[in-house]
Amino acid sequence: MPQTFSLQHSRISIASEFPTLPRMSPLRGKVALVTGASSGIGKVIASALLERGATVFGMCRKIGRIPDGATPISCDLRQPARIAHAFEILDAASPRLDILVNNAGIAHLSRLTDGDPAEWAEMWEVNVHGLAICCQEALQRFPVSGGRIVNISSLSGHRVPPTGGFYAPSKYAVRGITEALRAEFRLDGSSHQISSVSPGFVETPLVDSYFKGREGELAAMRSSLRMLDPQDVAQAVLHILEAPAHVEVGDLSLRSSDQKV
Repeated sequence: MPQTFSLQHSRISIASEFPTLPRMSPLRGKVALVTGASSGIGKVIASALLERGATVFGMCRKIGRIPDGATPISCDLRQPARIAHAFEILDAASPRLDILVNNAGIAHLSRLTDGDPAEWAEMWEVNVHGLAICCQEALQRFPVSGGRIVNISSLSGHRVPPTGGFYAPSKYAVRGITEALRAEFRLDGSSHQISSVSPGFVETPLVDSYFKGREGELAAMRSSLRMLDPQDVAQAVLHILEAPAHVEVGDLSLRSSDQKV
């Protein structure tokens, strides 16, 4: 039977959050690449995959912060040439790739009416263009028997909150990329699968970046709202990746029970 998972909150260690399974995980022996693996959700996902026996490569700008046991690959997703070079480094280290988790993302609270277009460009380069290039590069390395992509999206890609600004359109684009690739896989008769996870607010450094300059609003929100933990999102990713081959998850949306929007 497929593993079930719970989004109950706890403050225990990553090792006990992702205990060894009584049966061998289907992820054992797989090779996974996680972008943005140096902090927050990406770091916890990388740790969870390592716990399941996968070989993990962590792609990020701050390679010194990835989990022990993962292999770092330095990359700036704003630069397509750097992405191509990062995948060449992966080729030199591993003859295969089975899983891509597109977790890296940038969030600025930048409105359409008066926001900074430079912030819009950075979000588009990382959240959309860089993600799409990583998908294309990974697909060239997946086995014919099928690889799996999981895109970490956001509830902001399903509805636009009052503070959504340009960040929300970038996450709507992630949904579009995910669905476009799924359609192309079916058209080509490919065995590859693609899914997305769309969390609400998660307690990570990304939230601090999003509310930069509006720290009072963030403090008020934290006092009234228990956000998701990164482990909650990682559990959703594991649920997708450990599903049987005939089960393809489209999108998993999750939010704290305290979050109303």
